[in-house]
Amino acid sequence: MVTSSVSDPAIPMPKPFTVCELGSSVPPAVQGGVVAIGNFDGVHLGHQRVLSEAVNIALQSNVPALAMTFEPHPRTVFRPDHPVFRLTDVVMKARVLEAMGLDGMIVCPFDRDFAATEAEDFVSEILQVQLNAGHVVTGFNFQFGKNRRGTPEFLKSSGANNSFGVSIVERLAGQASDESEDDTISSSRIRRLLGDGDVNRAGQLLGYRWLVSGTVQHGRKMGRDLGFPTANLTLAPEARLAHGVYAVRLRRASGELFDGVASYGRRPTFDDGAPLLETFIFDFDGDLYGEEVTVSLFDWIRGEEKFESVDELIAAMNKDTDLARDFMTSAPPLSALDARLNFQN
Repeated sequence: MVTSSVSDPAIPMPKPFTVCELGSSVPPAVQGGVVAIGNFDGVHLGHQRVLSEAVNIALQSNVPALAMTFEPHPRTVFRPDHPVFRLTDVVMKARVLEAMGLDGMIVCPFDRDFAATEAEDFVSEILQVQLNAGHVVTGFNFQFGKNRRGTPEFLKSSGANNSFGVSIVERLAGQASDESEDDTISSSRIRRLLGDGDVNRAGQLLGYRWLVSGTVQHGRKMGRDLGFPTANLTLAPEARLAHGVYAVRLRRASGELFDGVASYGRRPTFDDGAPLLETFIFDFDGDLYGEEVTVSLFDWIRGEEKFESVDELIAAMNKDTDLARDFMTSAPPLSALDARLNFQN
């Protein structure tokens, strides 16, 4: 069984966090540090080994620890007709990285021109000139530059020739070297698990409960009419989360945490419309419209169903609420990172 222990010991207290885009002026406060490079979609346990290594080296040298990532996802750039189901958008990725104790995130705008950058230019123009990197950390399978010439061996050689350190983090037991494998830690596998509704196993591979954020929007008020007012979020069109009912925790912009039960789907009993994540918050009486919130998925309760009557639907919702309350009452953190993201105000 995969555990999240790899990320726990090295998580320091959060510090001020900087997000900037490559090509703009990189603040001096985050130059000259340790740079972890990767897509880091999901920031799962394998990614956390790379990022924790960067944090540890940075702490020893008293320099900033940064994550360099790429937006949009390279696979979406090369296959725009099949956009990737993102586990963490830019905002959520930054939140997880900050909770891990990094000092900042450098976002590289990714397009076909960027993909054609020679590996030597990536090192000289980006790592050295723009970031003044003192040390670079990547995973065992990271490649960069035109025709993917920037292998780990290339990076090590470049570091030796240009006076910056390089650490290559080896494969974690259970981590994918080829994302077609079944029993792996990979973003692709986590996407499949979420598509099956298996948020428990997805959380184990992430090391924290999967979460989404967005602005609470007005709906048709059907939940309110049924006695279950909901905070509604629209997920990205490419999201492949299984339609169904989940035990969840909602975080307000103020940091307040509330348990609840959420339905993601098309409301087949009523309109079979566009998918929405509709969260009924326990013991809450207030207005969240227009507020940015985060919803973390703790447990799967059941799949989406079409009921023959409103009374049947209400009975099912009452049962869902009881099950979710019971689960959330005793749900423990999966890790120190999960505690910071989903348990602490």
